[in-house]
Amino acid sequence: MRMFSCLRFVLLVVCLIIIMLAGAYSARAESGAQTVFKHIPMEYIVALGDPAANSGSNAQFWGLWHQDPGPRGCMLKDYEKLKASGGIASAQWKYDDKDWWLEEHGLIMEKPIFPLPPGKYVVTGGREVTALLTIHSMDKDGVEHWELDRGAKLYDVTHLACHAARYTPAKSDDPCLPTMVQSTIFPVAPEVLMPSVKGCNKQEYAVLFVTGVAVDN
Repeated sequence: MRMFSCLRFVLLVVCLIIIMLAGAYSARAESGAQTVFKHIPMEYIVALGDPAANSGSNAQFWGLWHQDPGPRGCMLKDYEKLKASGGIASAQWKYDDKDWWLEEHGLIMEKPIFPLPPGKYVVTGGREVTALLTIHSMDKDGVEHWELDRGAKLYDVTHLACHAARYTPAKSDDPCLPTMVQSTIFPVAPEVLMPSVKGCNKQEYAVLFVTGVAVDN
């Protein structure tokens, strides 16, 4: 990919499936009303949770990219140029050395939008399963509950080839910089962990393709 263009042929297949299914995807609410979905250009959810989970209460920690962040990213080897530009990437997003993201080819990416807005999303990992993801409104305690329909698990709708790792300083005074990343490990294979970086905490996220949303999202 750059991020997620790594398997363009997979996306082609996904898009064909979406054209056939996403527009017709509907779900019956308890009231008997029908929820109508519309196909959208591909978006990307970053999710945290047990891969075997079908639901959870931590969607307030999930994020969303409205467009593929890979082509908008910056290669590790170009980090000094990024810093010299004041941290403004050519795609006009701003790098944050206290909170930066990396994908499987060694591209520094812009941050997703947090938290994931409540609504209903048609999601897939580009493999066998397409499911409806419901993100409930945040409750008084700041919790967003989520659930997948059709018995789908988070693993089923995760695109395994895509990695999204978030790096933050392990301590407030510790440097946590892309220059500390060992570039020879890229590309990172599916289901292999992204590299640890000296001075950084690392959080890996599952990546879900979003192919449709409820019209009232």
